[in-house]
Amino acid sequence: MKIFTLYSEQELPISIDEAWNFFSSPRNLAKITPPDLGFVILSDLDERPIYSGMRIEYLVKPLLGIPLKWVTEIDKVNAPFVFTDKQLKGPYALWEHTHFFTEIAGGVRMRDEVKYSLPLGRLGILAHSLLVRRKLKAIFNFRERVLKQLFGQKQNQ
Repeated sequence: MKIFTLYSEQELPISIDEAWNFFSSPRNLAKITPPDLGFVILSDLDERPIYSGMRIEYLVKPLLGIPLKWVTEIDKVNAPFVFTDKQLKGPYALWEHTHFFTEIAGGVRMRDEVKYSLPLGRLGILAHSLLVRRKLKAIFNFRERVLKQLFGQKQNQ
């Protein structure tokens, strides 16, 4: 199984606690997900922030508008610094997304590390190079633009 890694980093002019509060609420995921993915949370969520062992079910349309159920579990929560969500059921053979938050002068640095693998062996590797890698980068680029709109852009000090 070929494992790919996607890295993303962004600085925002908000406190680490504000960043944690936003990202630790599963309800905010839809705000930072491109509309064409048809992202809908199916789980009945209470108002609690994420916790280790929390399972969240989504409906997502990653390809050709075909709806797919995606189930993730929150793991390794160390508020307000890091948490990981792992796919239990969904389109990937492996999906582990770790969110890191670091306090910096004038704001917070958010760093993402996504380890993922596609099913179908060589066909999955081909799909990655033709489509999936670009799609994932586009999703993170969308997220970066939305976060700048919501929170502003950190000014270099």
